[in-house]
Amino acid sequence: MSFLIRVIRDFLMNKFIRGFGYAFKGVGYAAKTQLNFRVHLVCAVIAVLLGYALHISTAEWLWISFCIGMVLLTELINTAIELLVDLVSPEYNEKAGRVKDMCAAAVLVTAITALVIGLVIFVPKIILYLHHAA
Repeated sequence: MSFLIRVIRDFLMNKFIRGFGYAFKGVGYAAKTQLNFRVHLVCAVIAVLLGYALHISTAEWLWISFCIGMVLLTELINTAIELLVDLVSPEYNEKAGRVKDMCAAAVLVTAITALVIGLVIFVPKIILYLHHAA
């Protein structure tokens, strides 16, 4: 019985680990093919560096992390849906175009929300830093 349990456990663990490989493959695809995803990654790095430099609080780190995650998540979902729409409807289709536009709008709303949260967190700290530097 324990042999069977080990075989099942090993099979499930291998499947679980392979799932991470597929996920990283998806992130790599998005980073290689999607300019907007690369722009969001650069913005994420800038936000992290700025957060480190300005010594933001734990709560502020949570908000910044949440924003980075949500923007990257919506960009990945947008990319996946665009690929699927192109597969299902290779010729122009008004409804397919609307689906793609709505997905792009979801990324835009998320990115604007993240920008506003970033401004609320960083601008007062930058102003304070500039006043102390002067």
